[in-house]
Amino acid sequence: MICTLGVGSSSGYLEMPIARRTILMAGLMALCAPMASSAAETRAPAEAVAMVKRVMEKFRTDGAEATFKAVLDKSSPEFHDGDLYPFVYDMNGVMIATGARANLVGMSLISLKDQDGRYLVREMIAIAQGPGSGWLEYKWPNPQTNKIEAKQTYIEKMGDYLVGVGIWKH
Repeated sequence: MICTLGVGSSSGYLEMPIARRTILMAGLMALCAPMASSAAETRAPAEAVAMVKRVMEKFRTDGAEATFKAVLDKSSPEFHDGDLYPFVYDMNGVMIATGARANLVGMSLISLKDQDGRYLVREMIAIAQGPGSGWLEYKWPNPQTNKIEAKQTYIEKMGDYLVGVGIWKH
């Protein structure tokens, strides 16, 4: 659904009293805003996989340091698309790079648990060291809604590291 409002002379909008126009606009904004935000928040699993593959290709062609720098650079559209961003851990659970919270870089997050008490980074490492790639589902605070929500993250081994990209499940 597309929300539009004609404002030409034939629509009658310009002839309305300003108070009525204000109420009409507020109503349309309230109606249209949830549609725009839900469309932006809903991501396909293929988008997460594609971003992981882009990170891995950069790692293969440009090396580790250039890849980590690109992941950290929030102005890079290749690795930052709204709420979609990669992260990289070493196999000891140390955050190497992230498109979200750079203050976590260098920190060991091996003991990080989700709301259900699951050790997320340990499970990510197990995926990378086991089958080499896969999905992990968990619960995590969504910064857009300030609620604990279901999230799924695609993980893939990348040399001595793992790279992941998560999406919110709706």
